[in-house]
Amino acid sequence: MTIENPSRDEIGEILRKKKTIAVVGLSDDPTRTSYMVSEAMQRSGYEIIPVNPKAEVILGMKAYNSLSEIDKHIDIVNVFRRSEFVYDITKEAIEIGADVLWTQLGVIDEKAFELAKEQGMIVIMDRCIKVEHALTK
Repeated sequence: MTIENPSRDEIGEILRKKKTIAVVGLSDDPTRTSYMVSEAMQRSGYEIIPVNPKAEVILGMKAYNSLSEIDKHIDIVNVFRRSEFVYDITKEAIEIGADVLWTQLGVIDEKAFELAKEQGMIVIMDRCIKVEHALTK
């Protein structure tokens, strides 16, 4: 099976409409890619909700232990974890009713892709949300 992401135009439309992003694996270390990408998205007007059980506040926002603790609708679950964690994160994203599952560069799980698609989610894998945002402005 091959991962087939939405077209660049479709990704642009997603990023214009979906503004609440839960970032699973968002580090509180400003030198980490997850922090820099999320900070850039926050500066671009997106609401960033950190999911990191080892932190209390990241980018000025309360950090949550898991997606299920967040008490509002999540448009995009952006995953900054290794591929072996994606399937369980996908199950949690489905449980909370998130619209989009997005994994960062190098993060691919075909079973998670299929599961999310079967549940009606939009799935984008192996793409940097910050780069896609810049390309679709």
